[in-house]
Amino acid sequence: MTSPTQLLTPRMAGVLERIHRANRPPFHSLTPREARIAYRMGAEILDLPRAPLPRIEDLDVAGRPARLYSPSAERLPVLLYLHGGGFTIGDLETHDSLCRQLALRSGAAVLALDYRLAPEHRFPAAVDDAWAALAWLHDHAASLGLDGHRLAVGGDSAGGTLAASAAFFARDRGLPLALQLLITPGTASEPSSPSHRFFANGFLLDAASIAWFFDHYIDRAQRHDWRFAPLQADDHSGLAPACLVLAECDPLVDEGIAYADTLRAAGVAVTLELFRGVTHDFIKMGRQVPEALTALNACAQALKEHLRP
Repeated sequence: MTSPTQLLTPRMAGVLERIHRANRPPFHSLTPREARIAYRMGAEILDLPRAPLPRIEDLDVAGRPARLYSPSAERLPVLLYLHGGGFTIGDLETHDSLCRQLALRSGAAVLALDYRLAPEHRFPAAVDDAWAALAWLHDHAASLGLDGHRLAVGGDSAGGTLAASAAFFARDRGLPLALQLLITPGTASEPSSPSHRFFANGFLLDAASIAWFFDHYIDRAQRHDWRFAPLQADDHSGLAPACLVLAECDPLVDEGIAYADTLRAAGVAVTLELFRGVTHDFIKMGRQVPEALTALNACAQALKEHLRP
């Protein structure tokens, strides 16, 4: 049987080895406040340098801080971006470089939302913030010089989960959503798939940290709610087209593939990009992992195709 570590690319294995040698305490050993500080300090070490853009603006969106990234002064389509971090950590700073790259490569504007975090704000606070921001963006995009009728939603990890839930909101409220961009999303109610066992330890997102995130965010009795676990939804038909970007060596990869299959079975147009030999969060490792650049380009291409006039 293949060892999990044998699947890693040499570059990815080298990154994991350097992370291991740094001997940073795992998130599950910290308080949420300590984990947020640690994540912010390390979030962009492996990421691409922050690309200059002609317009970067901090805003208030539906009562939450947000940041707009625009690569030109034209009336552009817009992506609402929801950061990862297990619903507990992460913010506008941890994903600043990624949002700049998405705007730069796609030609679309990106609006990043600083949604409320657990455990101070447990489920469904983050969902409510994401939905409110999507509705706000549709209604107020013109005031920002943007096109609210060419609208996408996206996110990575927990942000991908929130983006998937926002696609249901758009469908049910009649909002014109062109794309859901789901980067290594969580979609299942329990971490019970084979990939969760196969990549449980040593692949950046450990089983103990997943449990720590879940326990801070949501009661066990609520975990079959489709707003937390989109696979559990009764009806996936009529959702916006989806682009899923997955990592082979990620505990979440099986549920990402399952979600792609579920959407396809419901008649939703799906593009699935599976990157071999890399781990969760690889898209934020563009300084070291070449697959991150390919993934960014895949995201940009999906945005271009679905947001064109």
